[in-house]
Amino acid sequence: MYFLTGWPRRLLCPLKSEEEPFHVQPSSQRFYFAVLSETQLSVWFSRPSVLIVSYIESAKASSQFGFYQQAEWKQDDSMIAVAAANGYILLFDVVGGGEDKYLYEPVYSKGSRGVKVTPGYKEEQCAPALSLEMKRPIDLEAPITSMQSLQEDLLVSTADGYLHVLHWNGVSNGRKAISLCSVPFSLDLQSARGGLCLDLKGVYIRDMTYCVTLDGFAVVLDDGRLGFITPLANRITADQLQRVWAADVTDGPCVAVNNKYRLVTFGCASGSVLVYSIDTTTGSMQLSHKLELTPKHYPDVCNKTGAVKLIRWSPDYSVAMVTWECGGLSLWSVFGAHLICTLGEDFAYRSDGTKKDPINISSMCWGAEGYHLWVITSREEAELVENMEEAPPQTQQAGILQFNFIKSALTVNPCTSNQEQVLLHGEDRLYLTCGDPTQLSSGSSESPHPHNLPHGGEGSPTHHPSPNSTLLGYKHWHVVQIHSTYLESNWPIRFAAIDTAGQCIAVAGRRGFAHYCMSTRKWKLFGNITQEQNMTVTGGLVWWNGFVVVACYNFIDRQEELRLYLRSSNLDNTFSSVTKLHSDTLLLNVFRDMIILFRADCSICLYSMERRHDGPNPSASVELLQEVSMSRYIPHPALVVSVTLTSVRTETGITLKAPQQACMADSIILNLAGQLIMLQRDRSGPQLQEKLPFCPPVVLAQYVENVWTTCRSNRKKRHLLEALWLSCGEAGMKVWLPLFPRDHRKPHSFLSRRIMLPFHINIYPLAVLFEDALVLGASNETVVYDSLQGPREGRESLEGLFPYCTVERTSQIYLHHILRQLLVRNLGEQALLLAQSCAALPYFPHVMELMVHVVLEEEATSREPIPDPLLPTVAKFITEFPLFLQTIVHCARKTEFALWNYLFAAVGNPKDLFEECLMAQDLDTAASYLIILQNMEVPAVSRQHATLLFNTALEQGKWDLCRHMIRFLKAIGSGEMETPPPTPTTQEPSSTGGFEFFRNRSISLSPSADSIAAGKFNLQKTFSMPSGPSAKGSERWSKDSDCAENMYIDMMLRRHARHLLEHIRLKELGCFSAQLGFELISWLCHERTRVARVDDFVMALKCLHKDFLWPFPVTPAGSISSPFKNGHRRTVLSQHLLKSQSADSLLNSDMDTAPPQAAARISNHTWLDGLGALGPTEPTEMDTALSHGGPQTQEAFLSPLTNKTEECSIGSATDLTETSSMVDGDWTMVDENFSALSLTPSELEHISMELANKGPHKSQVQLRYLLHVFMEAGCLEWCVVIGLILREATVIKQVVNFLDSPEVPHETVQSVRSGLLGVDAWASTDCLGYKPFLNMIRPQLQKLIETSVEQIQPEAFLPGASNSKLAEPQPGGPSAEDSRGPALLGLALPLEPPGGLGTEDGGVPEEQEEQAVDEGVYDCTLS
Repeated sequence: MYFLTGWPRRLLCPLKSEEEPFHVQPSSQRFYFAVLSETQLSVWFSRPSVLIVSYIESAKASSQFGFYQQAEWKQDDSMIAVAAANGYILLFDVVGGGEDKYLYEPVYSKGSRGVKVTPGYKEEQCAPALSLEMKRPIDLEAPITSMQSLQEDLLVSTADGYLHVLHWNGVSNGRKAISLCSVPFSLDLQSARGGLCLDLKGVYIRDMTYCVTLDGFAVVLDDGRLGFITPLANRITADQLQRVWAADVTDGPCVAVNNKYRLVTFGCASGSVLVYSIDTTTGSMQLSHKLELTPKHYPDVCNKTGAVKLIRWSPDYSVAMVTWECGGLSLWSVFGAHLICTLGEDFAYRSDGTKKDPINISSMCWGAEGYHLWVITSREEAELVENMEEAPPQTQQAGILQFNFIKSALTVNPCTSNQEQVLLHGEDRLYLTCGDPTQLSSGSSESPHPHNLPHGGEGSPTHHPSPNSTLLGYKHWHVVQIHSTYLESNWPIRFAAIDTAGQCIAVAGRRGFAHYCMSTRKWKLFGNITQEQNMTVTGGLVWWNGFVVVACYNFIDRQEELRLYLRSSNLDNTFSSVTKLHSDTLLLNVFRDMIILFRADCSICLYSMERRHDGPNPSASVELLQEVSMSRYIPHPALVVSVTLTSVRTETGITLKAPQQACMADSIILNLAGQLIMLQRDRSGPQLQEKLPFCPPVVLAQYVENVWTTCRSNRKKRHLLEALWLSCGEAGMKVWLPLFPRDHRKPHSFLSRRIMLPFHINIYPLAVLFEDALVLGASNETVVYDSLQGPREGRESLEGLFPYCTVERTSQIYLHHILRQLLVRNLGEQALLLAQSCAALPYFPHVMELMVHVVLEEEATSREPIPDPLLPTVAKFITEFPLFLQTIVHCARKTEFALWNYLFAAVGNPKDLFEECLMAQDLDTAASYLIILQNMEVPAVSRQHATLLFNTALEQGKWDLCRHMIRFLKAIGSGEMETPPPTPTTQEPSSTGGFEFFRNRSISLSPSADSIAAGKFNLQKTFSMPSGPSAKGSERWSKDSDCAENMYIDMMLRRHARHLLEHIRLKELGCFSAQLGFELISWLCHERTRVARVDDFVMALKCLHKDFLWPFPVTPAGSISSPFKNGHRRTVLSQHLLKSQSADSLLNSDMDTAPPQAAARISNHTWLDGLGALGPTEPTEMDTALSHGGPQTQEAFLSPLTNKTEECSIGSATDLTETSSMVDGDWTMVDENFSALSLTPSELEHISMELANKGPHKSQVQLRYLLHVFMEAGCLEWCVVIGLILREATVIKQVVNFLDSPEVPHETVQSVRSGLLGVDAWASTDCLGYKPFLNMIRPQLQKLIETSVEQIQPEAFLPGASNSKLAEPQPGGPSAEDSRGPALLGLALPLEPPGGLGTEDGGVPEEQEEQAVDEGVYDCTLS
């Protein structure tokens, strides 16, 4: 509501004086302040805060009258009364300084908007020169205890027990004195006819305050009793006074009254403040609530503050400032919500932890509109900080501190649009909660409020996003500086309003108003200053449909008016719509296209508004609909805090499927001094739309500070949008929630249509986001800067005494409170409807957790048995939602262990919940349940469940979880159960992006010339490797290699690796090895003759194609010429490919329908993204840039991706097929990339064929890594399979050469030979794209067959008739240029100069190449 900001200011006094000020008293409008010292009366101005005049008493008069004690202003600011110590009342006339006498004048720069056209402009902008003239003093012959100003009279109480009534002129009619003993007293007015009281002898009034709305005086007697004196018939005479006592209170030192809420506040010696209301029927004083520091928030100081010294209500009566004898300041809202206290946190402690003495205050008062608190510190305090700042020698510290405040716009202008946005305004600036500026500019500024959105807009017609969605998650304020020109002549700002979209703000000061647009960042002021100065806003202002609606008073016509100004046009009366009003307007609000006014004669007026487009600018017409007199129910017009039109009603027949008409204004809601009163339309008579009479009022709630309701409607969230939200101070919030019967069932007669649910929140609510189920607020934060400035000569600086105050945005979820309240009241069906409507909110899981946590904490820690526990009901409720398992385990992990038994007794056995997680494949949640089981069960149970989870995680490839499970199992085995490793609640994808082995090993992924020359990849060494785990592996697992747990884990890992290899899931095997550090090579050495065998080469080849997204090779449908063979061109025709499109069908069926699980698995665990770290490719290497995509510079063809998978699918077969049309089309579209190469079309076709037969670069890296691993492990069958898919002739040659070695088992030789024969047979029928490569490695195949033990004839491998046809040229075949065939174009095209393309992908060494040429039987074709 009110928030401290910045540091306090210390005011400088230009007059030298030895006396310290001790009392400050504001004038009625708070533009002037009377400051007293012992013999001096000074008058200060508010803005600028400067001294105007000072009256110094002579020594002779001072000895006669005594020192000054307190002051009081006359209501019209024309006189000041000062009480002196010897019983004198000194009256001073405040006289203006004449026509041109001004102490301070603003200086304008050239060309600025100097206000020089309005008479009296200096008065508005400058501090006027005043003089004080003392009149004849009045001697009351007794010490004066308190004074109170009335309209024409001055009430003075003296220590002899009399109450004096003086006239302000001091002469006419003399004075009246009333003895307290003659005033009857009672506990209420009904028994007030009793006799006189005998115990008032010698008792006098210590403090008193007049309450306008109660028409009486709140008094504190010197014996501490509290009372309220009511004058009858508006006359203060002895026989016309009645007194009411507050029972059982005898320690009250001070009193203050709240006129708006009819509250009387008494300070107590205990440090608490008692707030009383006066019962309107009996007249008795009833305790409403207390303002006191709680031990929960202030354990150190709650009972050490001393007696309450001063209570001061703000000018709008929404907050009270309290100070105590021991010092300190504390701020409360009207019904007890605590906002600020300077006795704790950074106010009370320095940055080094030492305690500061609280500031001791002798007097304080609020400035104009509550923007400042004027504080006079006590004498000791003033000496302590005497030289806080080095003032000029001619000035002196006046001992006056000014605290700066910003406040919510709801305090004075509680209109509907202000309730949906958080708008704070300070003395010269505005604070807005706008979201991220990028979202704001793109979203909110272009889309108006949902109910103003025209039909056919861009948004979905069924669901409008919340207009406040940009308010979430953005911590910064948008600060708007109010235009200085407007502030100069119209300070202080009284009203502020923001539109529902949060884009336009209007402010109104003393005269006129101005408005600001967020998108243009410009203010609009009246062009004609006379128009601005001739109106003042009285009842507030509000935005409607692009218009500013203003209730104002016209000084020229002396007429109250309702005006509408168009925002987009200039601010001028010619662009306004004016409606005359008959009475002063106090409050103004808008509901859809209706205005509701509350007037000073206690009547309510309803107007309809219509926006018209009949001229160049839109205009608005206003028509009176209805007047409702409320004088019977409202004792004083100032008591009405807010007035609201709403569609909320209580009538029956509301169903969930047929929502009520949200556009109809069904009820008027008044906040009458904290009582919420509702008037519903009476629909029993004739149905005249919008002019129905209203039923008698009904009281909905007490102690209400703010009300929130909305005119939006949303079928999905009707509970939240049709509810009424109330802020009730210390009691928290309340919601008046509608109850809907489910489906079309008839509602029960005993079930009410609405229910009032209270709930507590930790912030002060300033706005309610209905659809988002959030409350927005603000809170004070402090920053300590005392370490920056050391003490000066033993005294602290002002920055050291006070922390710097900032205002932080806060928000809080309230949904769990409402759900819990509904469950407590056995309204589970309503709770379920409400929760289901909010299940899409991002923080809905958190709501569920909070509900379980709060109920669990309350019930499990209760000292007494709970007859009807709520936790089982809450648990049953949460099972209705899919996040039940996560909610329970997250709540348990955030709760102490002692409460777990109580929790799981209600929700179920954690073992059962763990198994449910496994069945639902929710492994991360299951891992969290393991922590619960580890603490609640014996180790054997934990190990058993951990093993289950470990196996499932291995199967699903959740490597992070697997690593945690390994640690977990080891901790169980090694006895580290007390500190188990934390299990992540969400699995994070591996950030390494590749094999961890690559960091520790240098692996050449392409066999270089050196490695080939070294011979056989050192396979002899591989075959002779020891069978035990390597030293590195054992060190990785544990220092103790004999640990049973490590053997157990090793066994599970090996079993999983065997499972993967059996099912030919090589990609997962590689991920498994890299992510979990599994020693793949040593394990493969073990399994070389068992599971690492390849039984079906064709099946293995197909699985690898599918697993690695590798396209099956294709050949062109006609002849193809190879430009890279020493100038020889050989033509190969393939008529079988023309007959059977089996390659294309394989490509599409195998590659396009890759399982989504595999794709997801690949995308989650990326392998090494590039080979840049492996060194550049040597020009002598057999693999050129075309074959393995080394780190050369690459040009790229970019084509749109249609399948939206991760980056691993770039270059997959799907993309290649979809872009193949580019090969058949015109090559000029990529001509610029090839201009430097000047390649012929046949060479380009060759390159495109190369790319078409390649898989993704990442898959290539992975396959080469696996090839290296299998080579080291000596798994020759797998080397052959990977060599085939990569079409690496060198690999096949190495393997065949090594098969001669005696170490190689005979079964392996047979397996390789039969496997290659099977592949050849399969390629002849189903995949002709492999035939060229098989032809290329024919010498190796021949060698393999010849060296076999069984002498198989070469014809067994020779191609059949179809293959022999391939060797014959077809006479009618198309030329190479004409038939380009279904070649495929890849996404990344590595380029080298033509000379660099020395060998083909998988090409044979030159000797074999020459040998193949000499044989003349097999033609070399593109692979």
